[in-house]
Amino acid sequence: MTLSEDELAALRGLNEPVSMDEVVDIYLPLSRLLNLHFSATLGLFEARQAFLGGSESKVPYIIGMAGSVAVGKSTVARIMRTLLSRWPEHPNVDLVPTDGFLLPNAVLEDRGLMQRKGFPESYERGALVDFLSEVKAGTRNLTAPVYSHLTYDIRQGEGLHIDQPDILIIEGLNVLQPATKGDDARPYVSDFFDFSIYIDADETVIRQWYIDRWLRLQRTAFEDERSYFHRFADLSEEEAIARASELWDTINGINLRENILPTRERADLVLRKATDHSTESVALRRI
Repeated sequence: MTLSEDELAALRGLNEPVSMDEVVDIYLPLSRLLNLHFSATLGLFEARQAFLGGSESKVPYIIGMAGSVAVGKSTVARIMRTLLSRWPEHPNVDLVPTDGFLLPNAVLEDRGLMQRKGFPESYERGALVDFLSEVKAGTRNLTAPVYSHLTYDIRQGEGLHIDQPDILIIEGLNVLQPATKGDDARPYVSDFFDFSIYIDADETVIRQWYIDRWLRLQRTAFEDERSYFHRFADLSEEEAIARASELWDTINGINLRENILPTRERADLVLRKATDHSTESVALRRI
């Protein structure tokens, strides 16, 4: 075990308790499994290079991580990044949330998509595919856009520096979606994944987690005048619950049922969470 209690505390998300026992029982073995997959893929790459007489540098191993809003995928992604980076075979592990590839609010408003933020059409999918293509090609010194959960918009002029990582974790709502009619047969985000994980829970449970998180943010981040949701900071608890419920029922719940949940069966591994946020089961695809 290479993760301390203090480090785990820093990795936990808002309203997302994760115990050290769970890290030992679930996430550490998962990091070992991914390490085995990574090593096997690297061995195949080296064998192919020897067969072809090539001298290309190894391509990054890309892990896709999907799941609903408020299901805890960001916390899982941060924990896995930390654990994976401490295996000797791949010290360079990067994490890119796809929030950064959302269209800017001004564009969403102009296209009438603000009420569909987080739906597939609200992302710059072409830019994300181009980014992953460059990563797989071994291009150096790439920059991924960054999203602010405070201002609820893209951070202009900022970016994540990605430079030939051994492993790259791509975390987002719709990253496991297959290509659909009208995509002109171009590569899709999930085509670049070497391994994929879906974070799962019952919708009624996720809905309550979303409301609980919204209430906590109302008492903290929403009080900042820069916050997109600052106008809701003074709502009573009853009003805040009603507002959070409305947002779930009209946006996030619909996105989960229509776009996110249908991709669960495409994942290589499904982590299913119980009501208390703990992982209650792990399902690994046989083939």
